[in-house]
Amino acid sequence: MIVINLDVMMAKRKMSLGELSEKVGITLANLSILKNNKAKAIRFSTLDALCRALDCKVEDIIEYKND
Repeated sequence: MIVINLDVMMAKRKMSLGELSEKVGITLANLSILKNNKAKAIRFSTLDALCRALDCKVEDIIEYKND
């Protein structure tokens, strides 16, 4: 199972969903879908923007867990 740890990285950076939305240019609704692991896909450009805004690596946001 793929898990999105967006909430963990946001907490580490002390960044709100609204602030991240402004920095990345993604709607609050779409970020919320990602944050709550409801997304079925993510674009590389979105992942790039998230990593840039949160100053992190892809593996800090996306994690694979065995079921």
